[in-house]
Formats: sequence, structure tokens, C-alpha cells
Amino acid sequence: MADSQVPEKTVTLTDNSTGKSVTLPVSAGTIGPEVIDIRKLYAETGMFTFDPGYGATGSCVSGLTYIDGEEGILLHRGYAIEDLAEKSDFLEVAYLLIEGDLPTAEEKTSFDTAITCHTMVHEQLSIFLRGFRRDAHPMAILCGATGALSAFYHDSTDIHDPQQRMIASRRLIAKMPTLAAMAYKYSLGQPFNYPRNNLSYAENFLHMCFAVPAEEYVVDPILADAMDKILILHADHEQNASTSTVRLAGSSGANPFACIAAGIASLWGPAHGGANEAVLNMLNEIGHKKNIPEYIGKARDRDDPFRLFGFGHRVYKNFDPRAKVLRKACHDVLGKLGVHDPLLELAMELERIAIEDSYFIEKKLYPNVDFYSGIILKAMGFPNSMFTVLFAVARTTGWIAQWNEMIKDPAQRIGRPRQLYVGPEQRAFVDLGKR
Repeated sequence: MADSQVPEKTVTLTDNSTGKSVTLPVSAGTIGPEVIDIRKLYAETGMFTFDPGYGATGSCVSGLTYIDGEEGILLHRGYAIEDLAEKSDFLEVAYLLIEGDLPTAEEKTSFDTAITCHTMVHEQLSIFLRGFRRDAHPMAILCGATGALSAFYHDSTDIHDPQQRMIASRRLIAKMPTLAAMAYKYSLGQPFNYPRNNLSYAENFLHMCFAVPAEEYVVDPILADAMDKILILHADHEQNASTSTVRLAGSSGANPFACIAAGIASLWGPAHGGANEAVLNMLNEIGHKKNIPEYIGKARDRDDPFRLFGFGHRVYKNFDPRAKVLRKACHDVLGKLGVHDPLLELAMELERIAIEDSYFIEKKLYPNVDFYSGIILKAMGFPNSMFTVLFAVARTTGWIAQWNEMIKDPAQRIGRPRQLYVGPEQRAFVDLGKR
């Protein structure tokens, strides 16, 4: 070996029952933990690894998002989420995630125009939505309507054609707010609003949700800014359950509309996208500021089923960097609206206590992004059932970027997790009359 060559880093795994060893290569990313490449493990040992929930398993190579939960760091393509939320807008972040770099002024104008001019959906989709029950959950409507897009846009379902992938990607980002607003309006029994090309992405969404034909609706810039920040902060978050679902569905060659619908279905689960809704439910349970000490006591009691939602995070062991941004937006919105809602006053008191109380500080139970987004959305007038829908509007951009990255990866293959089988061994079949 030449002196200039660096030996590949490896680890050795030894079967203590036989003494047989296997050497596995180690790969390193730009930043973050190294990974042990186990692709040849079964061929060399006859064994698989076992990792329920895939908490210690890297499922792909990605250049999109990096999270350091210990330090409270979230980067998109190398840019800190705090900088993106303060200095850019949602469509600029969408371009960054999909294309890999921040756009030039000309590229941003072109991208913004392409999204803005494709926010309308096929008129027959309004007929399709009217087939749902009036009391259907907005997430059920959004999931069904998104999957149905493949029945309307046949010219962008060939995943092997880069041009069709680009068209499908932009269509999904453009039309998701329109479908989400239609789902909301349908639940209210109000007429659908067509998108407006003279409004920004966030402004347009708010207009479609809250405007009515009987009067003029002017989007408040503070609310639009808060909505834009909510969208940016939820755009992508590495290989979470819904993103992994999109990648797994996409690995089979499914069309992009079906893959995003699968992601929406996964996001709908209360353990994933329903956290900000759970925050409001928790506040309703607490009921009043005077009850906070009682419920903090319940949270300290390991035998009590009560849990604090909106504090701490599975990934972030420090302050959620997204919460730092949204905290200011939350206070701006409440100040602008002059909200005197006992539930929101309770939330602000709980936030104050959480920042100062030794229990919260010791356990690092800082208010997270779900705590603030839930409060903002309630103050804006969204019902709890719409919270996860808004999450899906934002996360569609990340799903699309992840899906595109996966399709272009030459090492990509259909997902096929293994299992640890614990059922019966092979048995002889017994005829019905002899059992």
C-alpha cells in the first residue's frame, strides 16, 4: 500500500460461541456519528441485526438535513434553521432542500412563479372532496385527495424521467396548501376559495382558509410571518417515521403522489404529527393556571399516567432550536391579536414556570416547537383537527426532497427489513375431521 493511502477504518465482530470473526467497514459522513456498514453481515455470518424502531440504524445516505440532538442543532444543507427562519421564506427553503443550494435572485423568482402559478387544482377534485362525509377528519380528506392527484396528472408519474419528477415535485408543493384549505373549508360547510397569485405562499394559504365571499379578507402580515416560520420549521427533520415511510414507499417505484399520501398517513399517527394537538388537549385537561402546580406534581410522579406534552423532545436533549424561533412568533401573534383566551394565558404561565422550575431544568424539559405551534394555530383560529394538516403542508417539501434524493441514489434498492421470527416451527397439517 502506498504511503499516501489511508487504510479503511473497520470494526471486528466476534461470535463468542464459535470464535469466528468478521471485519466490517466503517463509513463517515460530513459530520455526525460514524456508521458500521453491515450490508454483507448476513452473507458472512448468517445473522441479521435486530433494531426495533431503527433507532441505531442508518437507512440511507442523505445530504439534506443534519440534527445534533445533544447540542440542539438543526441544519438544512448546512444552513442553521435559525438563520433560515429569520432570513429567508418558505419557498426559498423549499428550493434549498430540493436543489441543494440557496437560489440566486433570478432562480428564486422563477421558482416562486412556478409554484404560485400552479396552486389551482383540477376542478373535478372539488367534486371528489364532496364525496366525503361532512364530519370527515381533514387529515382523511387530505390523504385521500393527495393520493387521487395521480389520477389527474398522468404526465408526471414516470419516476425515471427527471422532467416529470420536477413537475410532480412542484405540483405537490404548490397544490398541498390548496387541498389542505379545501379540507378545512369542507369541514366548516363553507365554499372553497381559489388561490390568489398576488399573495405569498403563507398569505395565500391563510386567505384560502379564512376568507369568505361575503366580505373582504386582508391577511395580517404578522400572522403571515408566523405561518411562514411554522412552515419553514416543519419542512424537514431527517429520517422520522413519515419521511422513512415516503422513502420506503418510493423504493418500490410508486408514483410521487402515492408516496406523499403514504407520508401523510404516517404523519397522522398521534405519536408523530399529533404532538401540537396533544398540547392543546393537555392544556384543556389542566384547565386553569391555579391547577398548574398540581399537574407539575403529577408529571413528577412516575406512577401517574399524566404526561406533559410540548416539553422536551425525543431527538433534542437540549433546547429545540426551532422553538427558539417560534417562541418570538408566538408572543408576536398573541400580542397582535390581543387574545384573552384562558387556555392561551394558561399556556404562557406554564411556559414561564417551565423555564424557571428546577424539575423542568433538571430534566431538560424545555418548551419545544409543538408547544408554540399549537398555541399559534389556536390563536389564529384553526381547530385542533387542522394542526396535523398544516404539518403535512410544510413537511411535503421535505418528503419531496427526500424522495428525489432517493430516486437519484444509484445504490437505492427496494426497502426490505428483516425480522426475528418467534412463531411456531414447521408443523404437519391435520385434516379438519381429526382436529
